[in-house]
Amino acid sequence: MGAYFNLRTSRTAALFSQTAGREFDFKYTLRTGRLMARTFAGSFEEKDREAIARTFTTAIVSSYWENVQEKSGFHLPLRDAFILQRTIELPNATEALARSMGQAASALDPLAAAYLISITYTAMLPDNIRSKLGAYYTPPPIAERLVAMATRAGVNWRSCRVLDTACGGGAFLSAVATPLLAASTGKSPEARLVEIESRLRGFEVDPFAAWLSQIFLEATVMSQCVGAQRRLAVVVDVRDSLCSPEPRDKGGQYDLVIGNPPYGKISLPKDQRHRFRRSLYGHANLYGLFTDLAVRFTRTGGIIAYLTPTSFLAGEYFKALRALLVKTARPVNIDFISVRKGVFEDALQETMLATYRKTGLYLNAPTVHFLSPNEDDTLSAESGGNFDLPKDGGPWLVPRTREQAQLVARLREMPHRLIHYGYEVCTGPLVWNRHKDQLSPNPGKNCLPLIWAESVCSDGRFQFRADRRNHEPYFRPRQKDEWLITRKPCVLLQRTTAKEQSKRLIAAALPQQFLQENRAVVIENHLNMIRPVDSSPVVSSALLATLLNNAIVDRAFRCISGSVAVSAYELENLPLPSPDELLRLLGGRTSHDAIARACGLLYGTGGEV
Repeated sequence: MGAYFNLRTSRTAALFSQTAGREFDFKYTLRTGRLMARTFAGSFEEKDREAIARTFTTAIVSSYWENVQEKSGFHLPLRDAFILQRTIELPNATEALARSMGQAASALDPLAAAYLISITYTAMLPDNIRSKLGAYYTPPPIAERLVAMATRAGVNWRSCRVLDTACGGGAFLSAVATPLLAASTGKSPEARLVEIESRLRGFEVDPFAAWLSQIFLEATVMSQCVGAQRRLAVVVDVRDSLCSPEPRDKGGQYDLVIGNPPYGKISLPKDQRHRFRRSLYGHANLYGLFTDLAVRFTRTGGIIAYLTPTSFLAGEYFKALRALLVKTARPVNIDFISVRKGVFEDALQETMLATYRKTGLYLNAPTVHFLSPNEDDTLSAESGGNFDLPKDGGPWLVPRTREQAQLVARLREMPHRLIHYGYEVCTGPLVWNRHKDQLSPNPGKNCLPLIWAESVCSDGRFQFRADRRNHEPYFRPRQKDEWLITRKPCVLLQRTTAKEQSKRLIAAALPQQFLQENRAVVIENHLNMIRPVDSSPVVSSALLATLLNNAIVDRAFRCISGSVAVSAYELENLPLPSPDELLRLLGGRTSHDAIARACGLLYGTGGEV
């Protein structure tokens, strides 16, 4: 691999030198270099990859800084306060690639350069370190959009104090510097630098990422540094924001807390769990903690502007956080990123941009927009109207497309849920890899059918099968495994679907005949089980499965779901039509078309099939 990499990097470096002075796609150059850098890092043992990532990225930044300084005509040494000593020497070809990438980055504006260099750094990190840091950096169009949203929410750039509690590669520090400088037009370069130094602050737990943030911010304000004949003072603090003391008084709070907080589940020490108990329910997620932290650091009347996953909109683990926001920092606007591809390089979660105003007063109904990427790296925004908030920590019913606005208004008026149909939801109990030795490819006297997610077909049929890798069709229960066994009819529904799929709700009734023929079954963990609460549910499991497979019900679910998981909590909070009205309209019919027409009337879509 090393020889191949050296050959490729030598050719790439030569190509860069041949194209000097000609028009060149510098972003493409940096993205190609990132892929090669990741390959290079992957040739090392995992324990060495963090040092390799820092060494290579330092070489890029050194070249970038040299070229920025040369263009400005004002020579400042590259900061080294946060750099760990280089203990690894890069091969000549690899060093040449890094220098060529730095040269390419210097031809871009600092925001684009910061992003493309920062994601090169994270791409080279081992997965466990990146997961621990929760590091997924922000593309420039998204950073600029969130700054614009903060402006519309009422931020006064002439006087505001701004904090990014997880500034990473400096995307938001650089993006915020632009309106701060614009608001101080007419002042001397020295005065404008003082404005930045006194009103902008960043926290970052990763010393290397903090170093990157400071460098790119200084590159953003370089013209002021040239005019003032000095460099920008350090505004990035290396610290763990979750351990930072809260402001003791209002004077220590900020007018705007902005950023892309880290995300991922985390186990909290006892003292931190106690500190954040007001916003916690069950597992803690980093971005939920940072949202709570933003509320603490924002003054009354101030704005929070965050880029986060959408999962907090409905998930049970976030119901305490939702209740906190409704009470103390209600949303002003939410922007949904309509497609993931073409926006983020490698983040898989569905994301949203949101602004909140910290106040206990009732505000106007928050607005919603839908963002789509354009070919020129800009974003288009489409209005989706307004939405209301529940008084407690219940799911937020938010339209995800313009067409859903009318549906959301109707959903708010529908009080019925699965419990009114006589059903409750639980997860299939078998986690198969904890019982590998009990799986069997063949039926036997003591074996039961094992129901996997693929047995629930997209057209609503149940088809017993186990045709995916490591899946076996039978399970051999032991004496203490009664809790794994299902003996009564229920509705099975797939637990993992993505918004890009044509259906999020994929359900099938577990046939009574199949149960009788096999005595019982075992249901795997990737299925939800919708079970009757008692022996006489209001509707049959077959009718309920057909209802859940209906397109209108699927669209209703998309208005509350914020992740690829179809959780029991979301299903139990899904607004459904009155079961009595449904049965009356059906008049004994149970076909897909009859249910579709009834749903169209009950959901207010005019009998749409």
